[in-house]
Amino acid sequence: MACWGLILLPFMNGEAQNLPKIIGNAKTMTQHYMPDFSYAGYHNGEVPLPKTTKNIILATDYGVVPNDGLDDSKALKKAMMAANEVNGDVILQLPAGQLVLSDILYIERGHFVLRGTGAGEGGTELFYPRPMMYLENPESLTELREYLLEFDKRQIEEENNIDLPFSQYAWSGGYIWTQVPGERVKSYLGKYDTPPMVLAKVSHGNRGEHVLQVSNLNGLQVGDVVELQLFNKNGERGDIINELYKGTPVKPGSHHWQFPNLPLVRQQVEITAITNNKVTIKTPLTIGIKPSYEAQLVAWKHLKEVGIEHLSIRFPDTPRVAHHVEQGYNGIFLTRVFNSWVQDVVINNAESGILTEEIANVTIKDIVTKGNNMAHYTVAMAAVHHVLVNNLKVYNNVVHPLSFNTFSTKNVYQNCEVFLNPVLDQHSGANHQNLFDNITVHLNPLQDHSYPLFAGGGAPYWKPSHGAYSTFWNLNVQVESKLDVPKPLKLDGMNDGPYARIIGVHGNGNYEVNYQPNAYIELVNTSLDNIPSLYDYQLKKRLNYKIKK
Repeated sequence: MACWGLILLPFMNGEAQNLPKIIGNAKTMTQHYMPDFSYAGYHNGEVPLPKTTKNIILATDYGVVPNDGLDDSKALKKAMMAANEVNGDVILQLPAGQLVLSDILYIERGHFVLRGTGAGEGGTELFYPRPMMYLENPESLTELREYLLEFDKRQIEEENNIDLPFSQYAWSGGYIWTQVPGERVKSYLGKYDTPPMVLAKVSHGNRGEHVLQVSNLNGLQVGDVVELQLFNKNGERGDIINELYKGTPVKPGSHHWQFPNLPLVRQQVEITAITNNKVTIKTPLTIGIKPSYEAQLVAWKHLKEVGIEHLSIRFPDTPRVAHHVEQGYNGIFLTRVFNSWVQDVVINNAESGILTEEIANVTIKDIVTKGNNMAHYTVAMAAVHHVLVNNLKVYNNVVHPLSFNTFSTKNVYQNCEVFLNPVLDQHSGANHQNLFDNITVHLNPLQDHSYPLFAGGGAPYWKPSHGAYSTFWNLNVQVESKLDVPKPLKLDGMNDGPYARIIGVHGNGNYEVNYQPNAYIELVNTSLDNIPSLYDYQLKKRLNYKIKK
């Protein structure tokens, strides 16, 4: 309760009178569902990031020497081995100055912090002169490599005379890499499937609520962090597909039904109560659960309390080959972490700055990406739940500057700014109920007086671009070139993004928004000065209710 007091602000007496209708008008709120995004982030946003100061391992004690131009990889690995021998919380402290590195640093334990002395001038810089394509192939990407070969995944651009195989590093891998050894992160090939440890079968639950009707309890305990899995066992017309897209005229891709043993929706959840055949989870359901989904709670192996902070990562200037043919200049790859964080990191010339897969309750804040190289991602979210990316500044040219990817749910980009060719990307794959919150973008309109701000990537077999209730709140659109045409600038969205919520698009121009189907659009050309952040508003409301209760 003391921690909540640090971040809780009282509501203004007149605030309810100035709210957008979708969160302030009873009739509108009943007709137009708005998810609660406030559970995103480290410990669901309820406590600040920790400042651990005990059990410090100095990398310099193990041969790491900054600013000597020599490779520090072997010495850093020795320091990491020493840190792994420490019980309880431990910090691996990097020195100020430049460290030259050419190998992956795997973080495979919890209660661990990799800490530099700062991301700015005079701080810690990790310089990687070579891409990961020159390293020994990571064992944990074996399945991905086989998948790329078996299905002959290639980047074909006839106009550029490009016909090249996909790289294993296009959306995976990083020089700083969290993982649980031996644990599969993503399913690509059925031959690698193994039965999960099922802790309970789930037959019912309501969207937005916390209570599950269960049977066949098998060792599930209060305090466990497990994965809730929902399946489509009923083919192309399965109930869960209709629930995701709300019966709108969008065409779901074949991956929604061709893999009935692959969960189509998953959430990492903490068990807070078990009473007979009812289980209570801390965070709300994204969709309702029916018996036809064959939902279940399964064991989920993960690391807790992992932090990466106060450093910069730099790669050399490198010519771009093609999309999906990245060489492996990737900064950080987060997999299987819970209640963890990355903060105060500057990333220069990465192909992907921070990639994520199968993580939950993580805060990534105060990140800068920049450089001359064309990037694929900055901080990307893929198959993650309740991740908060706060204060990301994007100065480089990126294919997908802000991106919610396959299976991502209830994540938030908050207070981020994209300075060059912005795209608010939703990358297909049953992702749903994600939030772009108080985002600022700088753009130059196309010749037809439009701009594809709400673009959606992803493969056709995973379309549509997103499920119901993706939300855009208080978007600040800054036009960098003079508009000679008096009519509004058209901000284009997808035609396959059902039931989006778009509230408070504004900036230094006059705008209209095109988004289909069945989008809820409110307060275009109006800045939400009284509620600039939906995440902050919902978090304060939830915690205030808890304290009063």
